[in-house]
Amino acid sequence: MSDKKLPTVAYFSMEYGLDSDFKMYAGGLGILAGDYIKGAKDIDAPIVPIGLKWKQGYTDQKIGDDGRPYDSYYNYVYDFLEDTGVSVTVKVRETNVICKVWKCDQFGNNPLYLLDTDIPENGDAWITGQLYGWFGEERIAQEIVLGIGGVRAMRALGIEIDVYHFNEGHAALAATELIREKMCGGSSFEEAWKATREEVVFTTHTPIKEGNEEHPLGRLEYMGAYNGLTRDQMERIGGSPFNMTVAGLRLARISNGVAKLHGETSNLMWKEVAGRSPIIAITNAIHTPTWVDERITAAYEQNGDLWATHMEIKRELLSFIEKRTSISLNPDNLLIGFSRRAAPYKRSDLIFSRPDLIEPYLEDGKVQIVFSGKAHPLDDTGKKIVTNLVSMMKKYPKSVVFLENYDMTIGAKLTRGSDIWLNNPRRPLEASGTSGMKAAMNGVLNCSILDGWWPEACIDGENGWQIGDGFQTKDFEELDRHDSEALYDTLLNRVLPVYYDNRSKWVEMMRKSIETTRTEFATKRMLEEYYDLMYIKG
Repeated sequence: MSDKKLPTVAYFSMEYGLDSDFKMYAGGLGILAGDYIKGAKDIDAPIVPIGLKWKQGYTDQKIGDDGRPYDSYYNYVYDFLEDTGVSVTVKVRETNVICKVWKCDQFGNNPLYLLDTDIPENGDAWITGQLYGWFGEERIAQEIVLGIGGVRAMRALGIEIDVYHFNEGHAALAATELIREKMCGGSSFEEAWKATREEVVFTTHTPIKEGNEEHPLGRLEYMGAYNGLTRDQMERIGGSPFNMTVAGLRLARISNGVAKLHGETSNLMWKEVAGRSPIIAITNAIHTPTWVDERITAAYEQNGDLWATHMEIKRELLSFIEKRTSISLNPDNLLIGFSRRAAPYKRSDLIFSRPDLIEPYLEDGKVQIVFSGKAHPLDDTGKKIVTNLVSMMKKYPKSVVFLENYDMTIGAKLTRGSDIWLNNPRRPLEASGTSGMKAAMNGVLNCSILDGWWPEACIDGENGWQIGDGFQTKDFEELDRHDSEALYDTLLNRVLPVYYDNRSKWVEMMRKSIETTRTEFATKRMLEEYYDLMYIKG
């Protein structure tokens, strides 16, 4: 980073994963944002995070007696939040909505400002009710509060901002407020848009085009999202329907994907978008004090017994699993960890695609697998994936486990205590995948498709294993067949022989895994790249 005074960055994100008991996150986007603002605190970077105070957070997703997931919501109260004494007002459906601003800095993070509509003065108290709980009008209302309200909160708090960083398209409406301010000062729309672009940077995370949020322009107008702009001006920014990612790309002077491969994928995805900013790649990273066990770090740095330390941590994971599920796994047998959102492209159940090959290993316990992950509450396909994983637990009760209600606690346990970390998405649909980084720094060996961050780190057979050869096709049946064969070949012919027959080689790989990832995929490197490549103008 430059030795000059660093620009102050307002960092907008819909979710923040700071602690399991602070229900402000749903998944990877929030965990990244939480790690980002903890890393900023560690190096004293002037980053000011802005989000929403979710009354119910994301779903608690348990497994019913029928083996299917069901969703529950609770009203959470957080006594530790500091009342800033500041409120701002936004208009939603021509009605004034007051947004109270809270401050949170309890988790080793830069002070996080959270906007809250759940106050007596509001009829629309439930705008900040459920994280990703709704679509359509409610989602637009949330994005008005985050974007427009977030800018107004910075003004009301007296915090001078140099750069506005939109972490995903949810925050794109912040730019309508920045443009409106300049137009109120006498600038034309063109001048205001051009000046705003100089202040905004944008991160895109979603490599599936259909996953990038869109809204009909008429609905945006009805909700009040135009914020003083005209329909034509909004259409020029985000198209019709209004695409939040397209808007982010056109409102920023520079944008980024979250891994080198994802940068390439994003440029291909959005190549037809006229007037968009250039998309570079800045690979995600993790906050090591949060995710890496101090014991494994000490064993690595002091040239201690990595295996004995790992086994101590693994036994703690197995005890955790037994308490949660009453299933007792064998500490001496290979344990595969797999936890991520239940979405079809992540292919949680690919390992079961050839029962004739995998079943003998599951029946004798030579391969044990622990799964976890939530489906979006409205995603029936994702819930079928979870149901299938639960059915596998019932079919192989001595070797397959599904841990319900995935959260940061489960994520930390699995990425510390598993033996290998399995990842087999349809390439190139994984944006980054920070869970694999956590595993790698804990000496848990990645066994992964060459997608997301793994192509940047993988030294095949030395610090983990690659599955397959980077094959891509839009024919998902062919891709699944190809990758299934590669997965079985890697697991059965390369991973298992080392685990069971060559302990010294395994430990050597653990050491190499930690050595090759502990600096390159830590938040300090990521933050420095954001400052050098995006925040500080060249």
